[in-house]
Amino acid sequence: MEALRDRDPALIGAYTLLARLGAGGMGQVYLGRSPGGRLVAIKVIRDEITDHPEALARFRREVETARTVRSAYTANLIDASLDSAPYWLATEYVSGPTLSQAVAERGPLPPETCRALFASLAEGLAAVHGHGVTHRDLKPQNVILAAQGPQLIDFGIARGAGQTALTEAGFSPGTPGFTAPEVLLRNEVGPAADVFALGATLAYAATGRPPFGAGEPAGVSYRAVHEPIDLAGAEPQLAALAEACVAKDPAARPGLAEVITRCGVRSALVEDTFYGSLAALGEAVPQTPPAQRPAPTPPAPTSPPPGPHDFPTAGTPHGYGPGYGPGYGPGYGPGQPAGYGPAHGYTPTQVSQPAAAPAARRRRTAPWMIAAAAGLALGVGTAMAFVFLPDGDGDKNDEAKGSARPGATSATPTASASGGSKTQAPAYIEATAPSRDYWTADEDATYGQGSCNLPAEERSADELQASVSAAGSDAPYTSGKGRISFRFKYAAPKANESYFVSVAVKPPDEIDSDTGKPYEGGLQQNLDLGYTSKPVDLYEKYRSDPDNPYVELTYPDDFQKIVKGKKYSDAIPVANDPGDWTVLFLHAEGPKKYATVFCLGFAAR
Repeated sequence: MEALRDRDPALIGAYTLLARLGAGGMGQVYLGRSPGGRLVAIKVIRDEITDHPEALARFRREVETARTVRSAYTANLIDASLDSAPYWLATEYVSGPTLSQAVAERGPLPPETCRALFASLAEGLAAVHGHGVTHRDLKPQNVILAAQGPQLIDFGIARGAGQTALTEAGFSPGTPGFTAPEVLLRNEVGPAADVFALGATLAYAATGRPPFGAGEPAGVSYRAVHEPIDLAGAEPQLAALAEACVAKDPAARPGLAEVITRCGVRSALVEDTFYGSLAALGEAVPQTPPAQRPAPTPPAPTSPPPGPHDFPTAGTPHGYGPGYGPGYGPGYGPGQPAGYGPAHGYTPTQVSQPAAAPAARRRRTAPWMIAAAAGLALGVGTAMAFVFLPDGDGDKNDEAKGSARPGATSATPTASASGGSKTQAPAYIEATAPSRDYWTADEDATYGQGSCNLPAEERSADELQASVSAAGSDAPYTSGKGRISFRFKYAAPKANESYFVSVAVKPPDEIDSDTGKPYEGGLQQNLDLGYTSKPVDLYEKYRSDPDNPYVELTYPDDFQKIVKGKKYSDAIPVANDPGDWTVLFLHAEGPKKYATVFCLGFAAR
């Protein structure tokens, strides 16, 4: 839980904001107080994605799922605003550490605690399934260890019976290491996939380790499909139950009723001493903000109030995942690198690696930042995408049909002017839709070699040449400042003819603008365009200096993020987000009219 910041609103709807609970790829979550004094968790959609119809459709579905799923294991929907920006939803507030935070601080749970927790979660999933909904993203980060028992949160990518996946924005099917093989391979989602995630979550609680190891998401997902789960050191009966739940064949997995029976629970989880020591560590609710905050006049609720609580609560993407095409990431498909997908999740939910994983530990917040927003997806689909398409069609078919990705110009470059007055350069470039371009370093590359997952949207007739290196040398760019050089090798521009190019530098994970680092809770793959440079006229550069028509930019100095025509943030140092960065060269005809003409990248460390 964090204090409110100057740019945070004082009110959302009728609710007075008290603190920040967390953030994800799709929104910011606040702790709020109703006019009558009830505590709520409020998720507000980020301004920069309110123009994305797919994101809003997914958010509306999340609200409907929250209305539908009502049990002792989930938080009730209180209110929502879906008609105009800012879009938000409010649920009951539940305090407690997430399972990932508890294991990160206290280590593996004792076997008896694991059994009781596992049975409770199975009962909770059964209640969710009873409403005709599959969760699709059960993992340690989405389990709150509340005083009254565990709570399932983050229904951002849940799906009800008969609903179709919202795929065009590249949303993920789940989190690597907790997503079932049939989901990864065929996007086949059902109750058995939740059982797989439950088994993987139990393995994490019992061992304190990621169930299929840590590392690159494509590798983790490959192991989930083809290799056994890591249960070394787990109590034998627990290990056998977890192993049954993560069977590769969904038909071989036990049902939830059988899972509960095999747990053999003989007492309530809340009576478990170890569990009680975890649930009692919730943070104190902050005081109401100072009196100078304006007191609201409560408006009428923006949605009909929910019905009575059924139980007591007191104390999918298109498959743009790693290994797009017939394969599983680097080395598993014909030239298709890992990392093609979101999260994140609008990942957000990149992915959320368990907090105990080495890569995630460096990004944890202070111990026991546990005021979680029950029922709220911090990123609607905040995990990286890991669907492996068996036919490998996807954008290749789109390209064959002549369609372009969102934000693209026509398939061939057009002159901005053929004479007369010179065309004015666009002042900036900003994202118009989720960006699915990702660069991946080649394995064992000696000089920063790598490849991009998508072809250029338009082919320049003038042969754009570009390079990325360390500033002040020709060494590969890995840290500090970088030099990005580009030019037209051959060009014959007419008088006053223009060809504007902007460069977009995209981190591997989506960045929290408040911290300049990836969102807390784990890695989250980036669907943003990233940080962009001011467009430059390459034709003018060629005319003025034909012997040396290179344009050179320095990262991060010459880059910033633009949202709705205004500077949103400076570019971050590459050290803030180690991994494979993507560099896109964009033919710009306007601030929101552009197309990729070239793609490079570098591996930051």
